This record gives sequence, structure tokens and C-alpha cells, in this order.
Amino acid sequence: MIAIELLEKYSALKKSYPKASIIFDEGKLPTHYYQIISGEIKMSNFNDDGREFIQGIFYKGQSFGEPPLFISQNYPASAVAVEDVEILSLSKPKLMKLLEDNPSVSLKVIENLAQRIYYKSVMAAEISTQEPEHRILKLIDYGITYFNFKKDENGYLINFTRQQIGDLTGLRVETVIRAIKALEKKGVLKIINRKVYL
Repeated sequence: MIAIELLEKYSALKKSYPKASIIFDEGKLPTHYYQIISGEIKMSNFNDDGREFIQGIFYKGQSFGEPPLFISQNYPASAVAVEDVEILSLSKPKLMKLLEDNPSVSLKVIENLAQRIYYKSVMAAEISTQEPEHRILKLIDYGITYFNFKKDENGYLINFTRQQIGDLTGLRVETVIRAIKALEKKGVLKIINRKVYL
């Protein structure tokens, strides 16, 4: 997203977190910009029944948690390390100075935020109106672009667990498993060594 060298020029700090570490908690006021150097982060929250809903999954080179940072609102979800991660952290005043000094970077940030808003609006419509198979295919289609799913001789590897697919689409994991099997029977998806391919 933003070049590491540029972030470091504005005094960004590298921080390492082991798997399952909380980067920030839902309800806290943001103070820093975060960008992933390595590893994977998920932002999620839980309903009253304890069911998790994943708001987003973020990978190397991606930033997370900036919408509430820009508008000085509390985080709507917590950020947790899915695996060991290394992150660059930059205070809000220094980020604002960086963006002011580098208009082309500001445009990239705006484009990234617009992409996330687009994804949220597409998935909100899918979750409220579509059948499980359709929801899963929509998530996969979007994931090929946004989550950078890799392609090999088997097709695009869908680098989500069944649980993550459920948490991203509002489906129970059992429903995800049934829908994926149905899509495999229809020849839409392939399952090879327990991994899903499109």
C-alpha cells in the first residue's frame, strides 16, 4: 500500500506480534495507522450468541483499521493476528503529514478505502438476499482480486478455511461445507487434498 521506506521516513515503527495477539480492541479510539509487513490479520466482532463475524482479512502490504482512524471514531471490530505478524505502526499526526506531503499516496489510500466500501456493499447485498452457493461464489470472485488468491495448474486456490468463509458470508460452517460440496458436484469448484480451487 504505502512504501515501507516512506513510512519509515515518517517514523513508522516495526512491531512483531505472535499468533492470536490482539492488535487493537473493538470500541477503542484509534491512534495509529497499521500496515502489514508479513503475516495475516483479521478484523472481527462477535454477536450476543458468541458467533464471530469477520469484517475483513488482511495480508502482507495491506493496511487495516484506517476508516475509524480518519474520522476519529471507535473501532467497530477487533484486529487479531491469524499467524505471527510484523506490522508497521505510524501515529495519526505523522500519517496526516505523510499524506499531505505526498498527494499520490493520498489517492492510493482513497482508492483502497473505496475498494473496501465496494466490497462491503456487494457482500451486504449478497448476505441479505442470496443463497449460500451464490454468496460463496461472490466471495471467491471478489477474493481473486482483493485477497490475491494464487493460481496454479488446478485453478485459483481459495486461501480461506471453511470457518473463515462462513464468518465472511454470515453462514454456518456446516452450510459452507454442504455448499462447497454441491458446487464441486456441479463442476464449479474443485477440492484437491482438502483445498478448494476455482
